[in-house]
Amino acid sequence: MSIQSVTAVHPLAANFLVPNATFFAELIAFAIIVWVLAKYVIPPINRAMAARQDAIRRQFAELDEAQSDARKAETEYKDLLNNAKHEAARIREEAREQGAQIVQEARDKAQTEADRIVEHAHVQIEADRKAAVASLQRDVGSLATTLAGRIVGESLDDDERQGRVVERFLADLDEAQPVQGGAR
Repeated sequence: MSIQSVTAVHPLAANFLVPNATFFAELIAFAIIVWVLAKYVIPPINRAMAARQDAIRRQFAELDEAQSDARKAETEYKDLLNNAKHEAARIREEAREQGAQIVQEARDKAQTEADRIVEHAHVQIEADRKAAVASLQRDVGSLATTLAGRIVGESLDDDERQGRVVERFLADLDEAQPVQGGAR
């Protein structure tokens, strides 16, 4: 047998461009597989992918919202912090002013008390001086009348006469006192 006789028996089998029944069977099997995939496999995958994409979009939206809320909270925090700083400064200034006012009130009160004490001391000194003068007038008057009685040789026991002598003596003493004050 020759090579020609083998190739001549099946002239269409040797041409690979002509489809045979196997090709059609494979083509039908491929179409069935594609249809099954498109009908039963791909839709759940697409739904899962769409759900996942929606979840990712929601997460991004929530992230953007959370970032916005965080920025807003940070701004509010900074505003509150600034307000608190201003309030603290205002309170410190008020406390400083109140402290100065309290100190001034204490000084005024102390000055008033000191003035009152000084005035009371002046009044007390004046009262003591008057009491001393009155006591001296009595003592000096009594001594003066006793001495005058000894010098004159008569008794000056008469109250009216004794009063006139004491008054004259004290008047002379008061007149002599400014002259001595001027001499110093």
